[in-house]
Amino acid sequence: MVETSPVLDEGALRALVPRVLAGLVRRGEDFDVAEDALQMALLEALRVWPEPPPQNPRAWLTTVATRRLVDERRSVAARHRREETTHAEPRPKDTEEGDDTLFLLFCCCHPDLTPASQVALTLRAVGGLTTREIADAFFVPEATMAQRISRAKRTLHGARLGRPGDVAVVLRVLYLIYSAGHGGRVDLAGQAIRLARQLTLATEEPEARGLLALMLLGHARLPARYDAEGRLVPLDRQDRGRWDIRQIAEGVRVLQSALGAERVGRYQIEAAIAALHDDAASVDETDWPQILAWYDDLVALTDDPVRQDPAAVLARSVAVGHVLGAAAGLRETDRLREVLGERHRWHAVRGYLHELGGDLLAAATAYADAAGRATNIAERDHLVRQASLVRRRAEGAISG
Repeated sequence: MVETSPVLDEGALRALVPRVLAGLVRRGEDFDVAEDALQMALLEALRVWPEPPPQNPRAWLTTVATRRLVDERRSVAARHRREETTHAEPRPKDTEEGDDTLFLLFCCCHPDLTPASQVALTLRAVGGLTTREIADAFFVPEATMAQRISRAKRTLHGARLGRPGDVAVVLRVLYLIYSAGHGGRVDLAGQAIRLARQLTLATEEPEARGLLALMLLGHARLPARYDAEGRLVPLDRQDRGRWDIRQIAEGVRVLQSALGAERVGRYQIEAAIAALHDDAASVDETDWPQILAWYDDLVALTDDPVRQDPAAVLARSVAVGHVLGAAAGLRETDRLREVLGERHRWHAVRGYLHELGGDLLAAATAYADAAGRATNIAERDHLVRQASLVRRRAEGAISG
């Protein structure tokens, strides 16, 4: 029997990339140059390994990338010291290894970058995705995404990357990645959850745990979010027996840990609302009064929620409709007409509230208006079907 040597799979190799890159940047290397050197080291690894890999693959990649950096700037006297250190496989300090991911996330979420660039660079440098994968996830040409990432790296050229970052910015970027969608060739929600897990290991910020809990509690519903034909199924009509109860349990544990810090923020509140939905055995058992109470806390976080957080006010109107009646919920949406009147979600919520109140013709019109404004194909198709279904019910009620 021939004994085969261990092989480092692609997933394990990708997991090393942000840790090696963080180590290079932490030592003072320019982000763009360091990533280029690391990419060359990865190509070298694929050429000279593949079986067996070195005992310490991370140190091997760091060494090869460092040697390339030194070779390219051998004429610079300040680089001689770094050149000498490449003769041995470097080992990161214990204090550095634990927060490499946090450090690199802060670099990718630098305030000089646009949100779109922050998301793309995070997925590229920390998530380990290829430029093609990121482009596919956001439905843009690969060349367009490559230009976006290149511009982001040029922006970081010469920037100070050692200063403490803003955790709130990192959380916003991870939330944007999560919100970009589920499934497809690249599961962005899964990527966001993985990065959020790493972030919670590197910071005690309760909002980091709140965001992770929110992601877990929402992702647990994914198996029921689409039917066998791939059509979108709204929350109130999902087969709750298909929800991932283990992920829900984990999300609740993470949320409880976050709330225990007694510094409640937006992500913790949204996670608490998601937990109440997940806890209900059926839509009729949903604890709407408690959900409304959490929404009250959410909109209270801003001085002018209609202008500063209209999405929260819109979501709250659904809870108002269930607790105080559809008419009260519709009055809440009226406050948002000027801000969200052209958005499909505003019309969709009004359709839901009209349907809740029994005004089926008004509901069908609102759903149709929402479908005409929707940009997501799955949402648009769902709204078209909903408008048709409600209209047939209304016509049936009239003829009966």
